[in-house]
Amino acid sequence: MKERMDMSVAFPEGFNAVLSVENALRKSGIDKTLYELVKIRASQINGCSYCLNMHTRDARTGGETTQRIDNVAAWREAPFYTERERAALALTESVTLLASTHVPDDVYDAAAAVFTEKELAVVIMAITVINAWNRICVTTRKLPD
Repeated sequence: MKERMDMSVAFPEGFNAVLSVENALRKSGIDKTLYELVKIRASQINGCSYCLNMHTRDARTGGETTQRIDNVAAWREAPFYTERERAALALTESVTLLASTHVPDDVYDAAAAVFTEKELAVVIMAITVINAWNRICVTTRKLPD
């Protein structure tokens, strides 16, 4: 596979705008483990090798266990995730598959029950941004490091 383009070179203003939101998320106080789990799950659904490679590596570097990383795709059947992580993963799947799910009330309400309004806004933005990165990387065929 060959990379199609480098978005940071072809449209640096747009690339940097997405990067700016990413930087705001990092400063938001979002739990780093939860943040990486969200990124991993969205990237699995979207089939983004570049992002999966990056975020599984970042999760391991951050102290996440191999067992939890390996089971993210089957989080519903795995006993290793907290209630907040489960709510975030369910929301991640629903937002990532927006055209078919339309984010039903039960998924949103479950997340709203375990996150403050600001935390929920941050989680929604985190899901939105990883989906943007996935779409950029898959479309441009960004290769894993």
